[in-house]
Amino acid sequence: MASNPIFSASFLSRNVLSVILGGGAGTRLYPLTKERSKPAVPLGGKYRLVDVPISNCINSGMQRIYVMTQFLSASLHRHISQSYKFDHFSRGFVEILAAEQTPTSTSWYEGTADAVRKNLIHLTSQPFEYLIILSGDQLYRMNYLEMLAHHIEKGADLTVATIPVEKESVPGFGIMQMNDSNEITRFEEKPQDPSLQEELKLPKDWYPKLDIHSDKELWLASMGIYVFNRQTILELLDNAHTDFGKHIIPGAIKTHKLSSYVFQGYWEDVGTIKAFFDANLDLTSMLPKFNFFDMDSPVFTRPRFLPASKVNGGVIENTLLSDGCIVHKARLKECMLGIRSIVGADTDMQRVVMMGADYYESLQSIAKHQEEGEPSVGIGPRTRVVNAIIDKNARIGSDCVISPDGKPNEMDSELFHVRDGIIVIPKNTVIPNGTVI
Repeated sequence: MASNPIFSASFLSRNVLSVILGGGAGTRLYPLTKERSKPAVPLGGKYRLVDVPISNCINSGMQRIYVMTQFLSASLHRHISQSYKFDHFSRGFVEILAAEQTPTSTSWYEGTADAVRKNLIHLTSQPFEYLIILSGDQLYRMNYLEMLAHHIEKGADLTVATIPVEKESVPGFGIMQMNDSNEITRFEEKPQDPSLQEELKLPKDWYPKLDIHSDKELWLASMGIYVFNRQTILELLDNAHTDFGKHIIPGAIKTHKLSSYVFQGYWEDVGTIKAFFDANLDLTSMLPKFNFFDMDSPVFTRPRFLPASKVNGGVIENTLLSDGCIVHKARLKECMLGIRSIVGADTDMQRVVMMGADYYESLQSIAKHQEEGEPSVGIGPRTRVVNAIIDKNARIGSDCVISPDGKPNEMDSELFHVRDGIIVIPKNTVIPNGTVI
């Protein structure tokens, strides 16, 4: 990821401020958000969702970063404080802005725009000319300098990052129209009407100009990534509107100059269980769509100083093992094993995202749980797990079967949940020996 030469480090430290929005309850990712905020959900075996936008900022030279949250933020606070420490002589920081009561507001964040509005007192205390607003639940790699350069070149008040999407995705996104100067002329939030969708379609004769190599019908969808001029954000939030997509952007088209920055790389909204599951499993493929091995723009996270993973035999195919795992003669196919994952002998796992554990269990703890008839942390021997997400610190016994076969696409139980046909075992759940799910 090459830096844009027009932006010096001093320019960025004085003029650019980044905000990552992670304040929502994360209901679409439940039960992974039952005990943690959405940005703190583990990703790719050893990372957290919030590491992606923070790393994009750092790789773009933007080191003044606020993360806004309000639900179950303790683990997110801990992760950020232990992961991101800048030089004492730089202006860099990554700080949490949690929802708080003030003399003028006693309510929680009521939307994306409302979250930024309630924190303007903190944001405006910093020097900046450009405010970059990012989402905390997306997997992508972007050089924000290129978007900022586009914003400045077009003389825009507000720039919206957009990505071409196919027809089936249109009802789930804010869809935009722009003119041949990339100026946004129309914005429709999640259009459902087929005739309206047809009106918003991207003209095919624009494809060469936008470097789009496709013969399919495409629409421009908002990525939830914005660049605001300082004065613009103050003007557009001087009201009671709560959401950028539903209220602020459609209204701003009439009063300000909005530009579309068309992004062509891989981008995935991992805000649902299915999208999260698919994105993690794609990382186990031969050529994943997102490359964590790109050292030109690495994804940063907390250094844990764990030992190398240990495999005591077995058959392992298209599987990622994170730090500190122990696998005993198991069969793993298309699996993502998080830090400190322990898998027993003769266990069969296919298409499983296992988040691992926060600790290694002591011999005394193992013996104590055995006396009480409970399994150890991890997955016991001779167990079969298919199409599942296993959250941290789960204790799954021996001779168990965990599969969504024969179950409805959506259901809830004491020991598990099913979302989009995927079994989810919540954090700290105990599955007794011999259990069939």
